[in-house]
Amino acid sequence: MTILTEVGHVVAAADEDVRVLHPLRLREGSTGEGSGRGPFVGVAIDVETTGLDHRTGKVIELAIRRFRYDCDGIVTDIDEPYEWREDPGDPLPPEITALTGLTDIDLVGEEIDEDAATRLLRSASFVVAHNSTFDRNWVEARLPRARGLNWCCSMRQVDWKARGFDGRVLGYLLVQNGFYHCGHRASADVDALIEMLRHRDGGGRTALSEMIERGSGPSWIVRAKGADFGVKDLLRGRGYRWDAERKVWGCEVADADLVQEQCWLAANVYAAGANAKAICPDLERVTPRTRFI
Repeated sequence: MTILTEVGHVVAAADEDVRVLHPLRLREGSTGEGSGRGPFVGVAIDVETTGLDHRTGKVIELAIRRFRYDCDGIVTDIDEPYEWREDPGDPLPPEITALTGLTDIDLVGEEIDEDAATRLLRSASFVVAHNSTFDRNWVEARLPRARGLNWCCSMRQVDWKARGFDGRVLGYLLVQNGFYHCGHRASADVDALIEMLRHRDGGGRTALSEMIERGSGPSWIVRAKGADFGVKDLLRGRGYRWDAERKVWGCEVADADLVQEQCWLAANVYAAGANAKAICPDLERVTPRTRFI
């Protein structure tokens, strides 16, 4: 069989060897799904930056797009997109230009509209990024009046594996969902995020609904303080991740699962023969306003 793509390329292959991808174009207005115009508002964001550390780097591109959703977590309307670039005042590292496609000329004299961006972020019930542990720190460093908002994360608070996806990288999720986009640009990643939140599992439940349920309540950051090097594989297998800044293994645990997690740690990490240098983990209670900081 042959397939003519939108750019005019012909693909020849057997049916079972072909996956047709469509360009992602989120149009402003009603999605045609859900019950009328949803009463709730979320806002999706993405940033491009000069590096990985928000304390020393600069935001060079910020994209924001609001969406409305109903009580079933169905996106009913998508607002217009907003995007700003900002001149960091120094030449871009070559690797950032290679990653984003942005050049020093693209950014000369550009500046984020701080008032407009802050107003948009504060107009919604929550802010969502695909890696909020990264994006939140950059956004709050650049827009101090947007600090303390409710945040969710479409990467960590949706079980993509249970939904039949491999991995959690946004562009790969989108491809598996039948679309492609111009990755590593803020506005394209925002649209990809919103599209993935619309994904329905086998029972018809949206990823947005799942994320809101997981992200709306309090939870605990459990840090295995004093854990011996010999139990690192146990911790990794349990879902703990190494925090290089604090030099400790940690994970987030739902409120209802805290006691069970403490029992597991007592039996595997802090038992008499486990060589731990502490007697119990450190616990930090987090809410949507304090999560991902």
